[in-house]
Amino acid sequence: MVSVAMPKPAAVLFSVLLFVPWALPSATVAPLPNQAGTVKFAVIGDNGTGDAAQYQVAEQMAKSRQQFPFDLVLMLGDNFYGAQRPSDLVTKFERPYKLLLDAGVTFRAALGNHDEPDSVNYPPLNMGGQRYYSFARGNVRFLVLDTNSLDPRQVQWLEATLQESREAWKISYFHHPLYSNAGRHGASIDIRQRLEPLLMKYGVSVVFSGHDHVYERLKPQHGITYFVCGSGGKLRKGDLVRSDMTAAGFDGDQAFTLVEVDAAELHFETISRTGVTVDAGVIRRAAGRTGT
Repeated sequence: MVSVAMPKPAAVLFSVLLFVPWALPSATVAPLPNQAGTVKFAVIGDNGTGDAAQYQVAEQMAKSRQQFPFDLVLMLGDNFYGAQRPSDLVTKFERPYKLLLDAGVTFRAALGNHDEPDSVNYPPLNMGGQRYYSFARGNVRFLVLDTNSLDPRQVQWLEATLQESREAWKISYFHHPLYSNAGRHGASIDIRQRLEPLLMKYGVSVVFSGHDHVYERLKPQHGITYFVCGSGGKLRKGDLVRSDMTAAGFDGDQAFTLVEVDAAELHFETISRTGVTVDAGVIRRAAGRTGT
């Protein structure tokens, strides 16, 4: 087992302990704490293909839930590719995730560039007809954005919601990554310039995005840990060009991420569709980090 403590810059209010930087058998990885009363969820992005790989990822998620009983799944956009008729929604969502849905797991989606705008009204995605929205689980405030159209009204809503939030942890998720070392798309610099000052100002600790069909975890940027989790269905093998900003990355297979949050720590484990753990670690929140 590789255990590396990353140095903490002065501007970073929490640290990351990296257990597994690349693909290693899951048996060598310290397990998620799996404590009672913590917030447990899974993260998938760019998943809605309807093909065999999506189904295999869903099967691994259901297997993981037998030991790690998460009850929430964050969807990072491109929830559906291609045709999105009612029958397609069954093939690309209801059928692959049937075991999870039958177990009462709630899915909460963000919009991607391949999603039809009307999918905000599809009940299983729990978007309530809104392009952007917020919800809380325990001590975690989630902020879901529509980066297809980041208009001034949405930015104003984000700041107002962050100002009002009193949860210890703030986690935002949306489709286009603010940081990414993937070759096809990469970082969305214009969106970063508009969002990151607010995320920093109000104490957001973690951001999840998709769009690039790889897995990547960035070294903390301005006190925020960014994840790219865009290989829940689609995959672009060999697309990740690692830089000195890359903490861990995996572009060899489809993957999903499990997360557990307690008062002071956020534990994560990223698992491939074949059940191999490809990254794991913990993000520690500094006491009092709840924003301004």
